[in-house]
Amino acid sequence: MDEIEIVVAHRQRTTLRVGDLFLKVDAHPTRTAVEVRAMALAPVPTPTVVWHQPPVLAIAAVPGRALGVLGEPSPASSAAWAATGAAVRRLHDAPLPPWPGVALDDVRAELDRECAWLLEHAVLPADVIGLNRDIAEAALRPRPPTFVHGDLQLTHVFVEGDEVVGVIDWSEAGPGDPMADLATLTLGHEERLDDLLDGYGPGADRDVIRAWWSLRSLVASRWLIEHGFDPDAPGCELDVLRARAREAGDGRQGGTR
Repeated sequence: MDEIEIVVAHRQRTTLRVGDLFLKVDAHPTRTAVEVRAMALAPVPTPTVVWHQPPVLAIAAVPGRALGVLGEPSPASSAAWAATGAAVRRLHDAPLPPWPGVALDDVRAELDRECAWLLEHAVLPADVIGLNRDIAEAALRPRPPTFVHGDLQLTHVFVEGDEVVGVIDWSEAGPGDPMADLATLTLGHEERLDDLLDGYGPGADRDVIRAWWSLRSLVASRWLIEHGFDPDAPGCELDVLRARAREAGDGRQGGTR
């Protein structure tokens, strides 16, 4: 080992890589505890827990490479995306974990709060925020919960060839909306949705997935800004919101002709 790599560092969490070991230090120790429990229950490949002493979790590196990065084309094959869909389906079909998920009313309240902040700080034009808030409403429907990852970004799925070899960062796992996982994976990568659903199988609702693209982008933008990330980078959250608003606006104009 020649050096320590800082993988991510912000006020809520710092992750360090020391050789083949990742050390995660979380401001909320319960999140690392959830991560350990979720990885033990999930029927998909997960990192090996080396040791856990809150607030620090030590896990082994997983093989392969990430499915992609937000804002850049995914280098993974269609077959790898389909394999990811099949792995996510196994997770969603697994028994629910024995801790509560996020209540639908809390999701709605957070969405309204974040939309108000985006408007107050003029992060985007009011019509873009309003159109996306309307789109997001479709995600706020009552639904039976499933075992979800909760933060299934494509950087959290590792593949080797056409096989999923590791899924990382389980601190948000719990009972939730399966369409949210599918939406998070394809946020900014709409062109990969068909490949993902080929592996996932029946039951996916494309309209709800699209609603979650809007909802997640609206809710995440302030956090990203306040923690030193750029949601306005090409292909990222603010681009997604603009694209969704354009599509919604074009649809409304088409309906009046």
